Amino acid sequence: MSAIKFESVSKSYREVSIKNIFLKKATTGVKDLSFEIKEGETFGLLGLNGAGKTTTLKLILGLIRPDKGDVSLFGKTPPFDNILSRVGYLPEISYLYKNLTTRETLDFLSKLSGTKVSKDGFKKTLEFVGLDVSLEKKVFTFSKGMLQRLAVAQSIVHNPDMLIYDEPTSGLDPLGINEMRKLIETLKKSGKTIILSSHYISEVEKLCDRVGILVNGTLVKTVDSRQFSRPGELEGIFLKTVL
Repeated sequence: MSAIKFESVSKSYREVSIKNIFLKKATTGVKDLSFEIKEGETFGLLGLNGAGKTTTLKLILGLIRPDKGDVSLFGKTPPFDNILSRVGYLPEISYLYKNLTTRETLDFLSKLSGTKVSKDGFKKTLEFVGLDVSLEKKVFTFSKGMLQRLAVAQSIVHNPDMLIYDEPTSGLDPLGINEMRKLIETLKKSGKTIILSSHYISEVEKLCDRVGILVNGTLVKTVDSRQFSRPGELEGIFLKTVL
């Protein structure tokens, strides 16, 4: 079964020009986007800034609607009210309340999303991300790596079937990147469907079964792991595609 399916999806944004308030300029988010992600697959999205990666993720989450075309999630079309309980999301920038503790953060975010999580569920999640010893620590004391692990925790605490990660290694040092990769590898082995958007091509290369390359809102190439089996091959494919 398809976890995600895009069929000829287009989305543009309209902005009012300062020079002429009546002139509306359209900026392309994505154009005629069609692809399918299978359940249990790890799919990477690559593209330069403004290529349409974030727009694609927002369409999957139902945060925006397409101008034309269809988006389906586990075979369902918008609104995704009940389906989204099966999804975990890690944004590029996680806005966590710094005066809350780790426990309070997970409890608050779970209640906010309407997710019921047992104490045992909280414990297992924090053990998984390595924050069980920091249960009562305030978030403002955390390093960048710890903040990102807490953000991962909030994305998986309700045991979702699908994970959407936008730049999960952004701003991390080499040790933090390695830790994040191991977390994602473990989630992948557990059978989660994972959509990974990143500028770190080497990480996408190591983690993904297939990769889609976006250029100016259009999916111009899709490659699978057999085509980038050696280190550095995916970078070469990407550069040839976007240049």
